[in-house]
Amino acid sequence: MDRVPQTPPPPQTPPPPRPAAALSTGAVARRLGVSPTTLRSWERRYAIGPARREPGRHRRWTPGDIARLELMCRLTADGVPPAEAARAALGGAPEAPEAPEAPEAPEAPGAPRARRAEAAPSTAPGGPDALPLGAVRPECRGLSRAAVRLDAPTVAELLEAALAEDGLVTAWEEVIAPTLHAVGRKWATVGERYVEVEHLLSWQISAALHRIRPLPEPPRSPPVLLACVPGEQHSLPIEALTAVLGQRGVPARMFGAALPAEALRDAVRRTGPRTVVLWSQSRTTADPALARSVAGIEWGLRGARARPALLLAGPGWGADAPAPRTERLYGLRSGLAVIESLAPPRAATGAAGAGPFACGS
Repeated sequence: MDRVPQTPPPPQTPPPPRPAAALSTGAVARRLGVSPTTLRSWERRYAIGPARREPGRHRRWTPGDIARLELMCRLTADGVPPAEAARAALGGAPEAPEAPEAPEAPEAPGAPRARRAEAAPSTAPGGPDALPLGAVRPECRGLSRAAVRLDAPTVAELLEAALAEDGLVTAWEEVIAPTLHAVGRKWATVGERYVEVEHLLSWQISAALHRIRPLPEPPRSPPVLLACVPGEQHSLPIEALTAVLGQRGVPARMFGAALPAEALRDAVRRTGPRTVVLWSQSRTTADPALARSVAGIEWGLRGARARPALLLAGPGWGADAPAPRTERLYGLRSGLAVIESLAPPRAATGAAGAGPFACGS
């Protein structure tokens, strides 16, 4: 009996690829380091907006849309007028290609600046002036772009968004500190050129930290005293620590940059702090003799004398503690945990007649 040939099953059509996730205007603004108002202005003036919009819904930006915006940001950061940058971005930005394109032949010397920027976009977002960030969050890249452009309003807006969405500790560790370090590395490689970027960014960070309102202090609770050693002008890290202590309701007294040695010792005697945090950015400002002096300060009645716990923060200090009851702090999150572990019990802080709390080491 002859076998009836079986009809092969029709080939299965592979499922269509899932479209890439589209981002909101706010998310795109944080990634690029521009304000949402700027994006809306570009869309209104230059028609550089989302390629597709659904009626009644918020704008959603696809990878192709974002590629155009990134090119426009690079061109404007390079000095190209926004109208010309928009025309170049709309005419030459890739529509989220599946694979990288082959490199083009180099442009002849003297080619128009906008054309050179369009033909060979920098691999570092922001163009040749971009900061060396490495693998960081998009919010960090957006903040760095705004800082390089000296766009103070956008820097302030991005800082506020990071603090509101991530909280101070995470925003500092994942957005603010990496950008500050990148500015420092760029400054070290190109000389004085990026000092203005560092100063603007530092000022905006300090202003954002000062806008954080602390919780009310518990009554009669000994404070944490924070200061930079004499000659040390970099105070942002302990400004961040002061702000997060305030958010936790921990009393803090911040004395800022370059506090003279005798003023520091007087402040310790007058406040009776449970903890003293001394910041040193470099080995040239770290002073082990001053640390030993502060760690040895006593106050209170004879027979019940108290001393502060001394915490040394910053890369200027060596690994070895220069005095007893001294500890090194490494990072904002771990430093906060150490300070909170030295906190007196809540019941003790409200006891009538309680004197300065003697911290254990």
